[in-house]
Amino acid sequence: MAEDGRTLLTGDEIETVFERLKKAMPGKTKGAKGPKDQPDPFRSCIACMLSAQSRDTNTAKATAALFRKARTPETMLTLSDDELIEAIKPAGLYNSKARSIRKFCHMLIEECDGVVPNTRAGLMKMPGIGRKCADIVMAFTFEEDAIAVDTHVGRVCTRTGLAQGKSEAKIAESLDERAPDWAKPEGHFWLIQFGKRVCTSRAPKCPECVLNDVCLFPQRL
Repeated sequence: MAEDGRTLLTGDEIETVFERLKKAMPGKTKGAKGPKDQPDPFRSCIACMLSAQSRDTNTAKATAALFRKARTPETMLTLSDDELIEAIKPAGLYNSKARSIRKFCHMLIEECDGVVPNTRAGLMKMPGIGRKCADIVMAFTFEEDAIAVDTHVGRVCTRTGLAQGKSEAKIAESLDERAPDWAKPEGHFWLIQFGKRVCTSRAPKCPECVLNDVCLFPQRL
């Protein structure tokens, strides 16, 4: 909250924030691919599910091991519980993730004719797919304009006043309503890069920040 009690930036201030981030951050790199570098919507969804509370290196090990065994919902369901769990163990929370993967595959086959939904609402109806995962798949796999909110993006949004919410999903809803359309294609990249480089969890670099004069984070002073 700012000194004047505000928790949200004005529309003009939001435009200023994204304009400055566009100039200061590299944005989407030429080689950026789907979530966890997966080539199709099904594997993108599974990789997103496995990435929850998992380091990228561990997620990569789990997805590689799993997709060596199965690459479609039909073949995934032929795996025994032991085979599935053994493959995804590096990603952690393997019991709950295995259950979600099975439910996801069943629903995909029985209710979607094996085709992954290409809308946010459709994706979020699927087992194991929350708002963040849906937005990542929308942005990377279906090339739709969506800003996925992870820990870094959520921190930047609530500190600066771009958006507010008690969860990443609520912050994402707020950000989607408030962010200008022109910023949505690369907004995720600018915000996550800014969160990792400048607006860090500990000891944010407020004195050198390009948003210092518009940010509502009181500690910047």
